[in-house]
Amino acid sequence: MGDLELKPAAGSKFRVRRIGRGHGSGHGKTAGKGHKGQKARSGGKIGRGFEGGQLPLKKRIPKRGFTNSFALKVGIVDVRKLEIFEANSSVNVQKLREFNLIKGRFDKIKIIGKSRISKILNIKVDACSAAARASIESASGTILCGATEVV
Repeated sequence: MGDLELKPAAGSKFRVRRIGRGHGSGHGKTAGKGHKGQKARSGGKIGRGFEGGQLPLKKRIPKRGFTNSFALKVGIVDVRKLEIFEANSSVNVQKLREFNLIKGRFDKIKIIGKSRISKILNIKVDACSAAARASIESASGTILCGATEVV
């Protein structure tokens, strides 16, 4: 490996700008900071949304509604998507994840939808709609709702 030399790509490296090193450097005296003021001082950073002391826009506009931090996050699966499973197979949360029907973290998984299903499936999830239950049971399948599994 003697003949191979690793080098950065051409133009990717810049010379360090040495500020405050005299007039000849082009960055002497005020070191590119202009004259006086908050931005010329050390630690003189202005926060995001700061409007010079005026009440910021974020505080001026009215607030509407709220987000319930205790609300359960429910993953929803449509009945017609269950057609990808083989007939007489059992479907649970792990199988739904395996087939990428649910992604991410959820507190509960719910089966919804009015469309008909043609296969017999044994489904075990946290919740289901009345229409989804009717659709699955009309195809001679079984659905167990209220299965408490950590997702």
